Amino acid sequence: MSISTQPYKGARDFYPEDKGLQKYIFTTMRKVVERFGYEEYDAPILEPTDLYLEKGNQEIIEQQTYTFTDRGERSVTLRTEMTPSIARMVAGRRQELAYPLRWYSIPQCWRYERTQRGRGREFYQLNVDLFGEAGISAEHEMLTLIRDLLGAYGATDDMYTIRINSRAFMDWVFTEHFELQKQVQADLFRLIDRKHKLDTKKFDEQLSELLQEANNPQAAVSTITELLQTDSLDSIPELLREHDSLHALRELINLATSSNIQNLVFDPTITRGFDYYNDIVFEVFDTDQDNNRSMFGGGRYDNLLESFGADPIPTIGFGMGDMTLINFLEIHNLLPNIQPETLVYLVVYGDVYSQAIAVAEDLRTSGVNVAVDATGRKMDKMIKAADKKQIPYILVIGEREITEARFTLKRLEDGEEVQYSKEELVTALLS
Repeated sequence: MSISTQPYKGARDFYPEDKGLQKYIFTTMRKVVERFGYEEYDAPILEPTDLYLEKGNQEIIEQQTYTFTDRGERSVTLRTEMTPSIARMVAGRRQELAYPLRWYSIPQCWRYERTQRGRGREFYQLNVDLFGEAGISAEHEMLTLIRDLLGAYGATDDMYTIRINSRAFMDWVFTEHFELQKQVQADLFRLIDRKHKLDTKKFDEQLSELLQEANNPQAAVSTITELLQTDSLDSIPELLREHDSLHALRELINLATSSNIQNLVFDPTITRGFDYYNDIVFEVFDTDQDNNRSMFGGGRYDNLLESFGADPIPTIGFGMGDMTLINFLEIHNLLPNIQPETLVYLVVYGDVYSQAIAVAEDLRTSGVNVAVDATGRKMDKMIKAADKKQIPYILVIGEREITEARFTLKRLEDGEEVQYSKEELVTALLS
């Protein structure tokens, strides 16, 4: 029985053309976030399972992670996200670091879940986190960074919306108005987070079931249903309008508008699935009808460091997955034409390898990327290989070229051929 050539289910092979696109995406990410002063970090792909249990739940660990016992009888998990890892790292050196702290990473993550468009079991994710800034300026920086990042790929405001909400506000509604227990609140947040994936009847049934423990179940169902249908701060039920977080949201919307972020909207169904979020949260949605879905999101998580016995630090961040970003770029025709890194395909013709390689070395020293074909195949096959690799230029070096010290450079796109001296070659290729 032969071994399959397919990758593990939910994971991807990256052929050179795929790595070219990935390099473009990652380079753009680094360029934009570093412009805002963020520094790159990394952490192990394996973490103790307890790290995810602390602010997650047992169901997620058992059903959505790659968790196993290592040879030292320790339970370990392939990282599903970077937030617990960065919290561990910051807590470990809390007193040594200079705040505000701006860090980012682009790690590979793993989740054991059903594969679908834009979601695999293996994925890369840009993570951007800001520690030590409690004011609304931190949220504003995140929104500005998102605008610049998507703009760097060619996206315009009409291609996406940024939907925001406040977990602190929702907590207040659940606790102060309806006296829900913590576990019920956690379950309610997860239900609301899945609202767009459920049909209305099923969602309403589960909502009613969860709210049976409220001090006034019927009023709770009615008020929360009305709240979840609002699309602006001004349309929130009147008895809920005076919470401090709503004032912060209004200030954030005004700041965003002054920064030419016109696609920010209030959406009370945005809660984010993780328990560590404690105030303003946001998600970015594609507006195209063929891909009208959440692409990525984040929010404020001020208390995560307490799990490590450290004092809390005001923190906000977001994570952007590579697969959903690629889908977004595809559907809006924003994918670039990725060119190969190799500029010249040098074909050795005849017994002149040592002289030809000397030309290649001179070109490389001057900054020209050169691939050498010394296979001795027929000329047409070597030219076809260059064309298939989409290398722009072909340079054939045989005895005549060495003798005359003149080299014919052929541009494969249109077949144009020009003769140069070795010195002129460099100028022509780098101009």
